[in-house]
Amino acid sequence: MSTLHLNLSLMTPGHFRHAWRLPHADPAAYLDIDHFQRLARVAERASIDAVFLGDGPALRGEIEEAPGTGIDPLVLLGNLSAITEKLGVIVTSSTTYNSPYNLARRFQALDHVTKGRAAVNIVTTGTPAAAANYGLTGHPDKETRYRRAWEFLDVVTGLWDGWEPDWLVADKSRGRYADTARIHRIDHEGEFFRVAGPLPVPAGPQGRPVLVQAGGSEGGLRLAGDFADVVFTVAQTTGKAIAFRDDIRQRALAAGRAPDAVKISLGVVVLVAATEAEARRRAEELYATLPIGRLTAELVANLGLPDGSFGPDDPISADDLPDTIPTGAFSTGFSVSTRALIAERPSTPRELVQRGAGGSGHRLLIGSAEQVADDLEAWFTAGAADGFTIMPADTAVDFENFADLVVPILQRRGLFPSRYTDPTLRGRLFGSAAHSASDSTTARPVRDDVAAAAAAAAAR
Repeated sequence: MSTLHLNLSLMTPGHFRHAWRLPHADPAAYLDIDHFQRLARVAERASIDAVFLGDGPALRGEIEEAPGTGIDPLVLLGNLSAITEKLGVIVTSSTTYNSPYNLARRFQALDHVTKGRAAVNIVTTGTPAAAANYGLTGHPDKETRYRRAWEFLDVVTGLWDGWEPDWLVADKSRGRYADTARIHRIDHEGEFFRVAGPLPVPAGPQGRPVLVQAGGSEGGLRLAGDFADVVFTVAQTTGKAIAFRDDIRQRALAAGRAPDAVKISLGVVVLVAATEAEARRRAEELYATLPIGRLTAELVANLGLPDGSFGPDDPISADDLPDTIPTGAFSTGFSVSTRALIAERPSTPRELVQRGAGGSGHRLLIGSAEQVADDLEAWFTAGAADGFTIMPADTAVDFENFADLVVPILQRRGLFPSRYTDPTLRGRLFGSAAHSASDSTTARPVRDDVAAAAAAAAAR
C-alpha cells in the first residue's frame, strides 16, 4: 500500500486567525521560540515529514484584529532544524521580492546544514503593500509576477545544478582540490535577471532543496508543472481536487517530466478532539471569535459580487456568480474552491466563511481522531492528493491533537510510516534513489512554449 505524506503548519495562533481571543491562548505565542520548538519536537515525535510556515513581506491591516505572520521563516525554521534531527522545514520565500542568486545560495546552505531537510515554498506575493518595503513605486501585476517567477526558478535551478557530482579531486600530493571543468557558470541573461554563477558550494544532500509551489492561476499552474516537487493547493470538493491533481500531472508530462515527479499536498484546516461532540463545541467557540461582518463582505467581493448585495445570511447560488473569476480576487485557487462549493448547493457568506476556516479558504475538517483519519484516507484513496498539509484550527490545541491522536490511527492503517524512512525530505517524498550519489540533481524542466515566451518577453 502506498503511503501519504504529512506536513504540519506552524501558523500561530492557528488558521482561525482570531483564536488568540480564546481564554487558553497566549496572544504573543507567534513570537515565542519556545512555543515553536515545542511544536517541532511534537512533530518529529510523530514522524511528520516537515513543518511549514506561510509568510508575506509586509504587515497587513488585519494586525488590528489578529497577529500577523510573525518571525522571518528562514530564521525561525533554521532554528527548528537545529533542535531536531529528521524533521523537514518548508520555508516560504517570494520570487517578486528576492534575487534568484541570494535565494539559491541561502537554500543550498540550508540543505547542507540540515543534512538534506530543506524545502523552499515559492510564492509571488499578492500583497501590494510589499512594494513600498522594497523601494518600488508599484506592485507588479499578476501576469508579470508569474513571468518573473518562471525566469527566477529557471535561474535558481540552474545555479543548483551548476556543480557536477564528481567535481572533487582532493589530490593532496599535487595540491589540486577541484576539477573546475565540472563547475559551471550559467551566464543567464533574460527579461528580469542577469546572473553569472556559479554558487560557491556544491549541491547538498538532496541534490536540490525540495521546491514547493502554490498558485491556482494559469501562471501558477505553469510553474507547478515545470518546476515544483510539491504543489500546495486548496480544494473544498474531491472532484476539484482530483481534477487539479490530474492537471498538474499532465503539465509535468508536457514539460518532459514524469507525472510522479510532482506531489500534491492538499491544505486541510483540522479541528480534532477526543470526541466529535467536543470538536463541535470547540468549533462554535472559534466561530464566535470571527469578525463575521468584515469577513463575509470580503468573501462577497472576492466572488465578484457587488458590494452589499449579499448579507452574511443571504444564500448565494451558482446563478448569482459572474462567469469568470474577477481579476482583483486575492487567490484564484481559493475562488475556484469556493465556487465549487456554491455549485454543489447555495450557501450563505457566513457558511462559506466558516467552512473556509474564517477566511483561510481551505477546507475545515471537524471531528474525532477516527473521523479525521477516515476523511483523510477517503480523499487520499480517491486520488485527490498525495498527502496533506495539516493546518491546525487552533495551534495551541489541534497541532498536538493531530500528532498524538490522528497520526497513530493512520500508522495503524498502513497509510503513514511509523518512523522516518529516509534521512532527507526528498528521499521520503520520492524514494532514496531521488538523491543517490549517481543522480544528485534533478533534470531541469524544459518547455518550448514557456522558453519561447520568456525569450520573446526579454526581446520586448
